[in-house]
Amino acid sequence: MAQNKQDIDKVTGVSTTGHEWDGITELNNPLPRWWLWLFYISIAFSAIYVLLYPAIPLINTATGGILGWNSRTAVVADLERLDASRGGDVAMLRDADLGTIEENSQLLAFAQAYGRAAFGDNCSACHGAGGGGATGYPNLVDDDWLWGGALEDIRHTITYGIRSTPMDTRIGDMPAFVRDGWFGRDEALVLADYTRSLSGLETPEGFDAAQGAELFAANCAACHGETGAGIREMGAPNLTDGIWLYGSSREVILEGLVNGRGGMMPHFGERLDDATVKALAVYVHTLGGGE
Repeated sequence: MAQNKQDIDKVTGVSTTGHEWDGITELNNPLPRWWLWLFYISIAFSAIYVLLYPAIPLINTATGGILGWNSRTAVVADLERLDASRGGDVAMLRDADLGTIEENSQLLAFAQAYGRAAFGDNCSACHGAGGGGATGYPNLVDDDWLWGGALEDIRHTITYGIRSTPMDTRIGDMPAFVRDGWFGRDEALVLADYTRSLSGLETPEGFDAAQGAELFAANCAACHGETGAGIREMGAPNLTDGIWLYGSSREVILEGLVNGRGGMMPHFGERLDDATVKALAVYVHTLGGGE
């Protein structure tokens, strides 16, 4: 039932609109004028934006807008300007022999800066922002290398990866000795203790070093060498230097003997151009641990 619009609500002292429903009357509280003007301006801005910029999705594309601008073409233009600004240096890097880059101070500085950016985009997620590595991901700033730390070794690893898909990828899995039935868990415990003893780590009282040496010679020496110093061609780590990729605890070593080890590094040769791969190799080589 409609009421007189001049009615005043007794509680609030505000006039009503004359609308009532189930005993509830509507107060006449219009929106502030500043809010209404902002609302109208927003509507007008949206209409103009739809006309000027990409806005309305279609089946396979979207409206292009009168200005013909979009963020994708803007990024492409920015990248083209960046490539143009450093084009000479990139060409020099692409044409330079890998071994002579570090002898040219200007080219070395460019390669390090270029490689640092590429490292952040492609490598830091696993190896850390500064190349310090993490459990299962090699430290690139020390002098311990599974596959070699010379410039050409690093470039090969970046290009073809580790246990990746190309024919030239580096392959060297550690077998799952216990899981695949090579020997039992008791023998694995003895072998874990012997492995720890190679780098001078503490072993339990009563440890059977002779049995450990026998197990090591029969199962591990083919990859890690008779003394445990590692074989680079196999990607087998040095077990005598106190540097451990997964950890040196008895439990961690036992886990490797039970289930094996075989981390994978992607190959970047198909993702990055030759100049970027060279820059990455130089950057990693100059982090501090390059041979």
